[in-house]
Amino acid sequence: MKNSTAINSLLEEIEGTVQGHRDGHGFVLRDDGEPDIYLPPGEMRAVLHRDRVKVRVVRHDRRGRPEGRVLEIVQRSSQPIIGRLLHEGGLWLVAPEDRRYGQDVLIPKTAIGTARTGQVVVVELTEPPALYGQPVGRVREVLGEIDDPGMEIEIAVRKYGVPHAFSEACLAEARALPDGVRAPDRAGRVDLTDLPLVTIDGEDARDFDDAVYCEPAVVKGRGKRPNGWRLLVAIADVSHYVKTGSAIDTDAYERATSVYFPRRVLPMLPEKLSNGLCSLNPEVDRLCLVCDMLVDHAGEIQAYQFYPAVMRSHARLTYTEVAAILGNTRGPEASRQAARVADLLHLNEVFRALLQARAQRGAVDFDTTETQIVCDDAGHIEKIVPRERTDAHRLIEECMLAANVCAADFVGQGKQAALYRVHEGPTPEKLELLRAYLKALGLGLGLGDEPTPREFQQIAQATQERPDAEQVHMMLLRSMSQAIYTPINSGHFGLAYEAYAHFTSPIRRYPDLLVHRVIKAMLAGRRYQLPALPTPGEAHEKLARRLQHDRAQREQGRPDQARRLTAEMLGWEAAGIHCSANERRADEASRDVEAWLKCKYMKEHLGEEYGGTVSAATSFGLFVTLDELHVEGLVHITELGGEYFRFDEIRQELRGERTGIRYSIGTRVRVQVSRVDLDARKIDFRLVHEAGDPLARALRDKGVVAPDDAGRPTRLSTRRAARREREAERGAGRASPIDTLRQAVRKATGKKAGGSRGKR
Repeated sequence: MKNSTAINSLLEEIEGTVQGHRDGHGFVLRDDGEPDIYLPPGEMRAVLHRDRVKVRVVRHDRRGRPEGRVLEIVQRSSQPIIGRLLHEGGLWLVAPEDRRYGQDVLIPKTAIGTARTGQVVVVELTEPPALYGQPVGRVREVLGEIDDPGMEIEIAVRKYGVPHAFSEACLAEARALPDGVRAPDRAGRVDLTDLPLVTIDGEDARDFDDAVYCEPAVVKGRGKRPNGWRLLVAIADVSHYVKTGSAIDTDAYERATSVYFPRRVLPMLPEKLSNGLCSLNPEVDRLCLVCDMLVDHAGEIQAYQFYPAVMRSHARLTYTEVAAILGNTRGPEASRQAARVADLLHLNEVFRALLQARAQRGAVDFDTTETQIVCDDAGHIEKIVPRERTDAHRLIEECMLAANVCAADFVGQGKQAALYRVHEGPTPEKLELLRAYLKALGLGLGLGDEPTPREFQQIAQATQERPDAEQVHMMLLRSMSQAIYTPINSGHFGLAYEAYAHFTSPIRRYPDLLVHRVIKAMLAGRRYQLPALPTPGEAHEKLARRLQHDRAQREQGRPDQARRLTAEMLGWEAAGIHCSANERRADEASRDVEAWLKCKYMKEHLGEEYGGTVSAATSFGLFVTLDELHVEGLVHITELGGEYFRFDEIRQELRGERTGIRYSIGTRVRVQVSRVDLDARKIDFRLVHEAGDPLARALRDKGVVAPDDAGRPTRLSTRRAARREREAERGAGRASPIDTLRQAVRKATGKKAGGSRGKR
């Protein structure tokens, strides 16, 4: 029976998407979610990154990983290729900027258009690759020179397929919109123009989609003295202007989110809406949808209501100003905003109560350092600085969380379909790895089979004074799943909410706009009907393949594992998948641009030495984040010295066999910038040992390195060092630790102990 199963698995034809690798091989990402299938370089000759293929598994390696053979190319990727035009040996070529394509594209002389050698171009394939032939294409668009300001953004938006130009129909529709609030727009709305709502955002913010106000209130009890607060969160009413199915709506849905780059934003909505009509600018009337809440002294929301309103922002405040006012109510900032000080103090009070409720329910709260890239007028990095997160940031965050929770509860109570923001707990595999890691550290803090956010938060709090606290918190974060948009509410694990939706940013997130439409339909006593929205790109393909897989399960007599979804829910699920996929796309494009800028920046610092902290340990080396520049790079295992290093997945560390030196998350090191690959977005460091540090002493004592006159380590022969150690220990009448370890491994597994060897 076992042989029959193995034969059937080798005969099975599997569909998936090719993901190339810069080293020439690739993988097939299976539609059914099973482990990826490895494609050797020979199999990658006739296919390209992102092609859809049908493969068959032909063998498994020592670790049981499948290797495949391409049987059929189901669909060629329609994604254009971006690269630099080269003229070599009489041939015109385009070297793809994305190394995962693995092959240069031949360009006939008649197809280069106006492009010049060295320019960045967009290529459309006219002939796909073959086993013995390169792909052929034509230049479709010339982007310019590689050093042109903003070129990294132009490359990224095309590389990841981010829409970067609005349709003519969308722009025409936007131009036809009014410049301000008209009399008919006010009908049926509460007039809040006299209420001193304010916006609080960053200094560089251009669109303001939320405003807040707080005052003391009687929440419950017999007395008349205030024992809680009335908290108002007013959100720009984008749905009033962006009608379902309109040209603006179609473009907004295609984007699904605004994309943020250093010095540039690709907005979800045209500028007339995002920075004008829907932006809660100071001292102008704006339409809004309000979440009006009563919060008690324990931070619990006792009551809430939603209603459309007209508001007028009484001040545009920044996080820096608010933090300064709350820190000193008699300071210069408080003097400039004297009329707002009392309201801000009330906001601070309700924030403290909400923070108390957050701790009470056990929400996970890790302090992580975010960085901000500061560029000059030419788009080059001037510096990279930590993004300060003050109580003013957290104040607005807690107010928005409260409104989002009310939105999810309101939709759920009304039995309406909508998109929830769902964050599920760790998968069984990640949970098992996390348990093993905590056990290896000797932490007597267990996790149940279905861990709660409170358990995670308790571990974070119990370890915050440890030297390896950062390492522990990083592992806790990595064990969690990514949040998604879905009509099926499974709660939000990290925030410890039973239901959570995005309501507060309809200018920049399409799911928020959908939630607004559902709430307004409920207020009008009707049910919102999601239209047949177009689902372009990968999201539609993924949904179609998943539904096809579900139908196949039904046909196989396994209806229990199939999804029983109504037509309405299928539409909402398609929208959720699309918005989630485009959110990932925006994040990838932003990270790609930041990585390019950081590499460009680090090319000016080649050969310089910096202190840093290990941010990740892998089987092939260490990722180190520099203290001063806040840039991450790789110290390859070959740069760790003439020593055998083993990667301990449970402890997430590299350990030297002879010296016992351990490199784990949080380890302090000193490195030199040795190499920068701009095209690959890679920065390489070289480990530097100062003559007096503990690592250098351990290496010297074990005979692995001998410091030279400059204090730099020079490697001795690894075999000679190992032989010296064994001879010395055997001369003392005992086996060396490495021999003892190898004998134990042979006895337990029947195999020779191995490791990763670092050498020059």
